[in-house]
Amino acid sequence: MVENMEWYRVFYVTAKAGSFTLAAEQLFITQPAVTHHIKQLEQALGGQLFFRSSKGVHLTHAGQMLYTYIEQAMNLISTGERKLAELHQLMEGEIRIGAGDTLCKHYLLPYLEQFHESYPNIHIQVTNRTTPETIQLLKAGKIDFGIVNLPISDKQVTILESWELIDCFITSAKYKHSIHEPLTWEQLIQLPLILFEKGSNTRSYIDQFCAEQGVEMKPEIELGSEDLLVEFVRRGLGVACVVKNFIQNELDKDTFYEVAVDPPLPPRKVGIITMKQIPLTSAANTFIEMLPIG
Repeated sequence: MVENMEWYRVFYVTAKAGSFTLAAEQLFITQPAVTHHIKQLEQALGGQLFFRSSKGVHLTHAGQMLYTYIEQAMNLISTGERKLAELHQLMEGEIRIGAGDTLCKHYLLPYLEQFHESYPNIHIQVTNRTTPETIQLLKAGKIDFGIVNLPISDKQVTILESWELIDCFITSAKYKHSIHEPLTWEQLIQLPLILFEKGSNTRSYIDQFCAEQGVEMKPEIELGSEDLLVEFVRRGLGVACVVKNFIQNELDKDTFYEVAVDPPLPPRKVGIITMKQIPLTSAANTFIEMLPIG
């Protein structure tokens, strides 16, 4: 068993060069060092690998057989190095992202499109889950990073803050009479509320703030996506809490009406989460650099 793999590299270069002197020049070592490495390899393998002639050195039969395998190995190493370089240059590879439906649609999608146009050979995998589920996927190593609703608290996770989100309550013309002046939270909870189902980070955020106001949310309808919340309001089924950033155009067109409440829900942010002390791939790093930070 050969313990020093460097001997094989010296053997390979020498066989290709056909000269100890040329091999030494290519390896940036002395000719005696080349000779020494070859002798050590021959001793380890139990046979002569080269013989000398007036035109240099040539492989013996045993040397030729060994060279066939070493050449394959060196080619594989070279291919591996080239593939790794291609990966670093984003010529191939993949990124795995976790994000909720709403953030994927309104926040992530434009950057996914931009990244795909710049790096078409990078495979993109997006897993749609709630913020708590996205955190679990990250910890399980199933995604490279997640896009989540803040706030979250987890010592294993690094958080980069991105967009600021403004939550608001909206309704259709059916309940327009409820929005003439800011409502108290006690008045708000008397309305037919449509909220995210329990277990989502957004719902936890709303419930916690309501508890600080001394009220408890008891929605008539609980749903799993913001698109459904908006659609239920559109059909006149109640008052929903949604992200104002994502429906501003419809508010401007009076498709929906904002139900003011005092005090309003504080702003929160989109978070980009990664695992601490686990390096990201070049592709993942490049994508995160495209996202707005702060």
